[in-house]
Amino acid sequence: MQTRTLGTHGLKVSALGFGCMGLNFGYGTAVSNDEGIALIRQAVERGVTFFDTAEVYGPFTNEEMVGEALRPVRDNVVFATKFGFNIVDGKQAGLNSRPDHIRTVADASLKRLGVEVIDLFYQHRVDPDVPIEDVAGAVKDLIAAGKVRHFGLSEPGAATVRKAHAVHPVTTLQNEYSLWTRGPETNGILETCEELGIGLVAYSPLGKGFLTGAMSKDTTIAEGDFRASLPRFTPKAMQANQTLVDLLRRIAETKAATSAQIALAWLMAQKPWIVPIPGTTKLHRLEENLAAAEVELTPADLADIQTAAAGITVEGDRYPAHLMTTVGR
Repeated sequence: MQTRTLGTHGLKVSALGFGCMGLNFGYGTAVSNDEGIALIRQAVERGVTFFDTAEVYGPFTNEEMVGEALRPVRDNVVFATKFGFNIVDGKQAGLNSRPDHIRTVADASLKRLGVEVIDLFYQHRVDPDVPIEDVAGAVKDLIAAGKVRHFGLSEPGAATVRKAHAVHPVTTLQNEYSLWTRGPETNGILETCEELGIGLVAYSPLGKGFLTGAMSKDTTIAEGDFRASLPRFTPKAMQANQTLVDLLRRIAETKAATSAQIALAWLMAQKPWIVPIPGTTKLHRLEENLAAAEVELTPADLADIQTAAAGITVEGDRYPAHLMTTVGR
């Protein structure tokens, strides 16, 4: 597996990471703890060193699974987890990035993961009630105490990144980025990363499964699957957005690849400091995703994709209105 470096402080990770959320949270189904642990370890065997989780996934159970899976190879992997929510009676209950809460979450995450230091600690969403300078200061103190190695932010606005970075260097941002979610190209995030030496971790790089070609307007979304609440996953939107999947399929056929591999290869070709973190519950999909690192897209290929994609209008917001207000702040 190729490696990439996130930020300018030596955080080296596999060129493709593993987004662990979907193993037991978010999609209405969950693999067993043993199955999840086995898949994570199979990812390690295939060269993956970067694993993403969060306290709110479960809540808590995803961190426990990831920790149990990776503790035997702790020195060879990077743990990324996140803070920033209140969790009450096992449910997410609003934002909370008060410094005392950040410290409490760090200690709890360390215990669940079973490690002595969190490699990358993200603020999951910007809390408008807590100055970002205070958040950065709290994480800076955790780094000084040896409990955290690197500071990250998920879905911030560019101005917020700059304010945080002035207090303590931000190693990486985590934003949704893919061929159908290209906000980082126009909202200042990529420019800010380039200027300040910050890496970008791209979550949902396969459009929450849609860009793989495995879904269509006729797909029934399971009860409990959060995609049922997303505007892009209505039958009407999926029918309209099929044009983008058709584009990926056409390119894939010329490369003896799959649509998912082209989507991931395109993303990795944008910048050398972008690391996608696709998730899956299936070994053959894991292997398919990892093989994307071997797909070579020429400048002509990338230009063709850009031209074709520019003519496609993606139908539907990526989140419902109340969640869209929590990103880009």
